[in-house]
Amino acid sequence: MLYLTSINTTLYNILHPHITLYCTMMTPPFDAAHEENQYIQLALNIIQNGSLEEGRNGFTLSIFGTNMSYSLENGALPMLTTKKMAWKTCLKELLWFIRGSTSNADLQAAGVHIWDANGSREFLDGRGLTHYEDQDLGPVYGHQWRHFNAKYTGCRSNYDGQGVDQLQNIINQLKDPEGRKSRRLIMSAWNPCQLDEMALPPCHILVQFNVSHGNKLSCALYQRSGDVGLGVPFNILSYAFLTHLIAHHCGLVAHKFCHFIGNAHVYDDHIDALRGQCNRNPYPFPTLQFAQEVRANIEDYTLDDFVVNDYMHHPAVKMDVRA
Repeated sequence: MLYLTSINTTLYNILHPHITLYCTMMTPPFDAAHEENQYIQLALNIIQNGSLEEGRNGFTLSIFGTNMSYSLENGALPMLTTKKMAWKTCLKELLWFIRGSTSNADLQAAGVHIWDANGSREFLDGRGLTHYEDQDLGPVYGHQWRHFNAKYTGCRSNYDGQGVDQLQNIINQLKDPEGRKSRRLIMSAWNPCQLDEMALPPCHILVQFNVSHGNKLSCALYQRSGDVGLGVPFNILSYAFLTHLIAHHCGLVAHKFCHFIGNAHVYDDHIDALRGQCNRNPYPFPTLQFAQEVRANIEDYTLDDFVVNDYMHHPAVKMDVRA
């Protein structure tokens, strides 16, 4: 049962009468050993036990501190099956990060619209970024991955040789049999010096790679804030894709993805959709293989290099994005 203070309960009922406040924890009707169950149990736990909070963009139920772990062995790809996922959209965004782009126009040209609200004139002006052109997102993920802390002069600028190329530094070490033993294979998207220049401060902020048994590559992600209904499934898939890609590029074998979330939350208008999704039986995860040999540079890979096999899924689940 979800317990709320009387004041919050009254406010919540007034503003959100469509939400059922007293949610009985559902018993998942599927094999508890299936790794997707971690996500489903997280969603149910938040709905059942989350704290009602009013934040920057509305009401959420939230918990603080959670983690999940997914095998990547034998090409396993942890892509949710209890709803249809737009995996090509997720992958296009990842390749956009890898190229170091910060222009939402590049994503729009590829048919990706997940950043549209954050790149709008209204949103940018609200962040005090009145000098940015429309769809310039500022020094977000791609800039920090490839040009960490380089002075930002706009999404059309050339930053070659500027800042720290964290991603390439990690790749260089992973290709070196001695370098890959390092416990310092870390990439940060969180740059306090440039947060105010970003349309949206990063949610997935710190990633660490680790090699065990000489050639097994694992990835750990720390995410400060996770929208469990919409964002977290994409984050899981994106970093699984990234780990598989880096393993392929560096001659290693993808092993495991570990996901740590600070504030894990469910938006009030996602609750009913998530509860329905959590009643579905998951299918086996799909697998990933690469169509091409190793490319010269990590930014040279395209969507066609990724082959997703045997993706069985339930119908899509509609949830609105919160900017």
